[in-house]
Amino acid sequence: MKKILVLHTGGTIAMKENIETGGVQPDNTNPLLDSSITLPKEVSIHSESIYNLPSPHITPCEMLQLKERVQLAFHEGYYSVVITHGTDTLEETAFFLDATIGDLLPIVITGAMRSSNELGSDGLYNFVSALRVAATSEAKNKGVLVVMNDEIHSARYVTKTHTTNVATFRTPTLGPISLINKTRILFLQKTRPSLRLDISTIDGFIPIVKAYAGMHGELLEALTHTKIDGLVIEALGAGNLPPDTVAPIKQMLAQQIPVVLVSRCFNGVADPVYSYEGGGKDLHQLGVIFCDSINSQKARIKLLIAHNKQLTGDKLKHFMEN
Repeated sequence: MKKILVLHTGGTIAMKENIETGGVQPDNTNPLLDSSITLPKEVSIHSESIYNLPSPHITPCEMLQLKERVQLAFHEGYYSVVITHGTDTLEETAFFLDATIGDLLPIVITGAMRSSNELGSDGLYNFVSALRVAATSEAKNKGVLVVMNDEIHSARYVTKTHTTNVATFRTPTLGPISLINKTRILFLQKTRPSLRLDISTIDGFIPIVKAYAGMHGELLEALTHTKIDGLVIEALGAGNLPPDTVAPIKQMLAQQIPVVLVSRCFNGVADPVYSYEGGGKDLHQLGVIFCDSINSQKARIKLLIAHNKQLTGDKLKHFMEN
């Protein structure tokens, strides 16, 4: 018998629309708990409502709590874990789990874009799809998986791309690693091996700054006078910045504040190519760390993990770049 632990955390999948106002809000009880679903004979599930929060209320503290519950589930003999989650920060929770304990056992995260009583609600369907994936042997050793809208995505790369569409979760450049149909789950791609660091704390202040044309250095200069534990910059193109930002970045690096760079582009990777003031090659030579394959919100999560593991120097660089 395959025992699957289901952890409910809230989000649209656990909400209802107010017919009079049109507002969507948390319900007193999770509608998924009362749903009738058909499971394979070899599968049993145990459900826990670990919290009931809209996903903008989720912080790294809740992510750490989830990680610890999943680790306990492993020792309790569960085959896999399914987590229901709001979609706004789902990719960050998924990436946090992937970057800490991703291959401990199959971990599948799902959510919904339409609440339980809206026309075309997708919550129950996505939930059943997640259970199907969590019950397959192919889900092992693939890291944390995000299941939505008949697709399976790697937590490392997936991101929310549309405010309301049920097909919001996409993997730029690479696409989904698997497709789900009525009778089969088709894994089409191998997942990239990831470095993982287990942590017991999640402290630290790491902001994200987005670069733009004509950007001056005042904002970055102000951050040098603030107690920050790192900085993530969404840079232009392949990883370039306006020249006025270089001086405060040098100051941060001199203060031993790690600066991590990603591209603000939807597709492609950050790559230190250009040799001019503010160009990626020059920034890289200064000591800016390039995260070439993840977005800024995930780079922030990864830098938080590294900070709580007290990584510095080459160890920090190696973890962030892989």
